[in-house]
Amino acid sequence: MKKGIFLVLFLLIACRLPAQLPALERIEPMFWFTGMKHRQLQLLVRGNSIGQADVSLNYPGVKLIKVNRVENPHYLFVDLEIDATARPGKFELRFTRSGKKIAGYSYELKARNSAAGRIQGVTEKDLIYLLMPDRFANGDPRNDVRRELAENTMNRDSMYARHGGDIQGVIDHLDYLKDLGVTAVWMTPEIENNMPKASYHGYAATEHYRIDPRYGSNELYKKYAEICHEKGLKVIKDIVHNHIGTGHWLFTDLPMKDWLNQWPSYQQTSYREQPLLDIHASKSDQKQMLNGWFVPSMPDLNQTNPFVQNYLTQNHIWWIEYAGIDGLRLDTYPYNDPKFMADWAQRLQAEFPDLSIFGETLVTAAANQAFFTGGNTVGRGLDTHLPGITDAVLKDAIYEALNGKAGWTDGINRLYATLAQDFLYKNPNQNVIFMDNHDMSRYYSMVNEDFDKFKSGMSLLLTMRGIPQLYYGTEILMKNFSNPDGLVRSDFPGGWKGDKTNKFTAAGRTAQENEAFNHIRNLARFRQKSEALQSGKLMQYVPQDGIYVYFRYTGQAAGTVMVIVNSNDSGKELDTARFGERMQGLTYGKDIQTGKEQPVAKIPVPAKTTLVLELR
Repeated sequence: MKKGIFLVLFLLIACRLPAQLPALERIEPMFWFTGMKHRQLQLLVRGNSIGQADVSLNYPGVKLIKVNRVENPHYLFVDLEIDATARPGKFELRFTRSGKKIAGYSYELKARNSAAGRIQGVTEKDLIYLLMPDRFANGDPRNDVRRELAENTMNRDSMYARHGGDIQGVIDHLDYLKDLGVTAVWMTPEIENNMPKASYHGYAATEHYRIDPRYGSNELYKKYAEICHEKGLKVIKDIVHNHIGTGHWLFTDLPMKDWLNQWPSYQQTSYREQPLLDIHASKSDQKQMLNGWFVPSMPDLNQTNPFVQNYLTQNHIWWIEYAGIDGLRLDTYPYNDPKFMADWAQRLQAEFPDLSIFGETLVTAAANQAFFTGGNTVGRGLDTHLPGITDAVLKDAIYEALNGKAGWTDGINRLYATLAQDFLYKNPNQNVIFMDNHDMSRYYSMVNEDFDKFKSGMSLLLTMRGIPQLYYGTEILMKNFSNPDGLVRSDFPGGWKGDKTNKFTAAGRTAQENEAFNHIRNLARFRQKSEALQSGKLMQYVPQDGIYVYFRYTGQAAGTVMVIVNSNDSGKELDTARFGERMQGLTYGKDIQTGKEQPVAKIPVPAKTTLVLELR
């Protein structure tokens, strides 16, 4: 998530009662599940003066542990214990005052879905496709405008306005993604963002348990996950621990003053992760990084508050169990309280052992990335239990390999040196590798629209260690620089009725766009059947003469993949004698793009090209 998305007048509002708050306005989670490993459940209850009420229930296997009354009289936090013997069903939560009932709620425990393989996890076998639902495809024009929301217009000519894309539009194009070779779909946040401007990006939540009605409904989101699974696609949900939007009812009517990180006057985060890992850092710098607000429109949640912790953790468990989510991407990971995040990860992994988790860490050094990953591999003194991160350092190294000039630590040598630091991670294969996303300049523009470099980088991405992620439109050469962000969040051509071109089809694409699409598809489909790329080891060789070589391999010589990167502006012939450790007995290689087989003693490599050969 990038700073400076939009500006909203900052007003710190503490415990302001909205007009006409009913006696019982909401209970969250609105229902729960039997069979969870963690037996405790904390209900957030909100209503007019509900804090003065007594609470009772009567249901086998459910015990009322404590009623927590907080500063704001319009909130209660009700602690329940749900025994392993509790059966699915409904029971009444009664709210009384002086013995008189003032409100009631029919609470439901649903049966946990125990279907084998429902939550699959996202691994190195997958190719992730990242898209922004508002900008991908409009499948249901009826939900384009919702008059009850603050931003209740649609304008495709404005990069900041809503464009009308939705979950149905994504469902309608899942076959397109599957044909491309995608195996996992990551949408930017789908939950409600009732903000007055730029609400399309999704990172300023105003509801945690509700899909934005301009995208669809909770039921449609669940159906989307089910259809993905039927088609062999996995589902990744993008979640935000660090902040909410100023339109959130938890901001306009704070349960307690320390629900947020508050300062005497507005304090923005420094956006610098270094104080968190610097042994010489000041406490004040650490505090500003963690507790400063991301932007004025995104209030910073106080994750040391146990009520905040429970609210966030239970919300994420609820969505995973409700919809059957395979993986979570964690926005702005370094800005969160470290101890809470470690506890959170363990809680979720206990409930969903196959769930995949990766955190956004847009930092500039491998050690800084490793600091946030699990295993305490850099002596942090804290195991974050975070399996993987978004590997921005490897991204930068690939760009340097494609665009830089050869030097001792520059050009192609930067890529080699970056991978040589993989010892810092507990498991580098769980890092998500990428060339661009919704917060940065598009890949094709970053290689100066050099088509050879484009193909070379895509070959690297799809054969490298880690879990590759493709940003929507990369496969059709969408371009632009992220100044401002909206320029890299344009609509996918063909996703709207009446679009002049439809690039979801080969007929709608130019010859070069089809070549780009097919280049990615060939590699993605090969990856799906290559054990070496899915789970094999990586061995790299020191670059020589501007050529870098690495191998992906398993215990069997057959199926070894050889990747040759020529970063030079001229073609070269590669003598492979020095690679005997990995090539012994392998005399032929099949080019994955052309299908052509050739001897591999000496291999001609065109300029600015990455060859991918399956050795035989």
